[in-house]
Amino acid sequence: MQRRWYVAQLKPNGLPLATRNLERQKFAVFCPLQLVDRRRGSRVTPVAVPFFPGYLFVALAPAGGEMRAASNTRGVARLVTIGAQGPQPVPDALIAALQAQCSPEGIVQPPEAESFEVGEEVQVTAGPLAGQISRIVALAPEDRIWMLLDLMGRETRVAVKRKDVTRL
Repeated sequence: MQRRWYVAQLKPNGLPLATRNLERQKFAVFCPLQLVDRRRGSRVTPVAVPFFPGYLFVALAPAGGEMRAASNTRGVARLVTIGAQGPQPVPDALIAALQAQCSPEGIVQPPEAESFEVGEEVQVTAGPLAGQISRIVALAPEDRIWMLLDLMGRETRVAVKRKDVTRL
């Protein structure tokens, strides 16, 4: 029987429990992760968190009792439905694209970083400086871009993460 991917909504903090119990029942599960920076005291460390918090993908056969078994698994709240049609499969192309973008540990890798040049005009897209437009004055090797921003009437040299900047 052909298995398709479905979305399971999890109970609060149910990811480890749901994953363990679904895998015990021989269901394939896929929960893409992303790295986010978390501050603990004065330290900032990357932590892997779900890309879709509160949800995971599970491969099920549409016929038979697999849907009922998966939706009644500990840690799973329900299978996501669309209207009165019941659970609908996720397009295989979407799952394949997500899996292709993941590392072997299941962490979604960011797209290839853009290459910028000194003097190029860019806009900050994230963080406290979001929306600011400036020209690049230097490129740092540690994935940072130095730019001059007009802050409170003065030109100030600021370092911004390369991923938080886009070309204009």
